[in-house]
Amino acid sequence: MRAPLQYSPAHIQRTVSERLALRVVFAGTPSFAVPALQALMRSSIELVAVYTQPDRPAGRGRRISKSPVKLAARASGLPLRQPLRLDDDLDFLKSLAPDLFAVVAYGQILSAEILNLPRLGCINIHASLLPRWRGAAPIQRAIEAGDRISGITLMRMDQGLDTGDVLRQIETPISDIDSAATLGTRLADLGADALAQLLVAPEAHIGQAIPQNPLQASYAAKLTKEESWLDWTQPAVTLERQIRAYFPIPLARSILLDQLVIVHSATLGSNTLSAAPGTIIGLSQEGIQVQTIDGTINLSTLQLAGRKPVS
Repeated sequence: MRAPLQYSPAHIQRTVSERLALRVVFAGTPSFAVPALQALMRSSIELVAVYTQPDRPAGRGRRISKSPVKLAARASGLPLRQPLRLDDDLDFLKSLAPDLFAVVAYGQILSAEILNLPRLGCINIHASLLPRWRGAAPIQRAIEAGDRISGITLMRMDQGLDTGDVLRQIETPISDIDSAATLGTRLADLGADALAQLLVAPEAHIGQAIPQNPLQASYAAKLTKEESWLDWTQPAVTLERQIRAYFPIPLARSILLDQLVIVHSATLGSNTLSAAPGTIIGLSQEGIQVQTIDGTINLSTLQLAGRKPVS
C-alpha cells in the first residue's frame, strides 16, 4: 500500500499563496508607465502579461523605436504582447483569467468587453486630480494653466474619457521651476506607490470608489506642434509656463533673427518695456532677453535647427 503524501506547513502555505495571488495584466507604453510596472514586479501579485504599443518609427531619423515599457519588460523577462488593437488579443486575454488590469498611459481605448473581462475590473493611473484635466496631456496643461497643485488619481475605468470612479488621489505641489519632465517623473513615482498600496487589498478599495463630479471637469487636449510657437504678444509669465509645459515634448519654438530657435528653458525677466514684442533686447548671465507684451523673458537653454542645445 502506497504511503500517504506528506506536506510540510511551509509547502501548504506556499501553494495556497500562489493560488490566491492576484492575476494582473499590465498595459502601458511611455516612460511614465515604467515605475508602475516595476512596482508590480516587486509586489506579491502574479503579473501574467504586459501589453504595450507596437514598435513604431520615431525621431528625426524615423527609426523603429521600442517603447520604454517594452524595454523594461524584456529586461525582466516578462511575457510581452504588442497587438495593434487590444481586442485582437481578446481570446488570449480570456485564457489568462485575469483578476485585474492595471493601465497606465497605454495609448488605446479599451472596449466594453475588455473593461468587463477582469474580475475586479480595470484600474488606471491618471496624472491629474480628476475630474480636473481629463484627457491626453494633464501634466502639460496643468503647468500651462499655472496650477499650483497637481497629483495622481487611481480610477476604476469605464467607457468614458477618464470618467471612472476615483479609488485614491495623492497631491503634489507644482513649483515655479517644474517642467513637464520633472513633474511627470514625480507623478509617475506617486502613481506607482499608490498602485502598489491598493493591490494589498484591492477589493476593499474598489468597494469605496467615489464617483467624479462632472460639473468640475476640465479637458487636457493633446499638445500640437502648432501650439508650441511662442507668441511674444502674450504676457511673460504665460510664455514662461508654456516653455516649461512643453519640455521635453514638443518643445517651444520661435523665429528670432530669422532663425528657428527651439527653447528648452527660460526664466522671467524684468518689467522693462523698451521694444516691440519679440525683439531681442540684450544678453545676460540668465540668457537671451526677449521683449514680451508686459516685460522680458530670459531664454536660458536654446537649440538651433540641427544643433545641440546650449545654455
